[in-house]
Amino acid sequence: MEIETNFSQISPPNFDGENYQLGAARMETYLEALDLWEAMEEDYEVPLLPTNPTMAQHKTHKEKKTWKAKDKATLLATVSTTIFTKIMSL
Repeated sequence: MEIETNFSQISPPNFDGENYQLGAARMETYLEALDLWEAMEEDYEVPLLPTNPTMAQHKTHKEKKTWKAKDKATLLATVSTTIFTKIMSL
């Protein structure tokens, strides 16, 4: 019997400010596994919806907002309190 693992239940890598290259590689791999890396790599803006948007425009807009929010939440959840405080002060 094969046991299926839900990857989103695996804790994200923790970055404490040491060895940035290793932390960046681990985070990139983690975001790729969650299908979130593309949103991070593209660094796109989520434009406002036009007046009377189509259903497809609604769907795309929601997906892009969700990807950005998930990326941000994942990144902030992975840093130590000290680093989080530095980020928030910028």
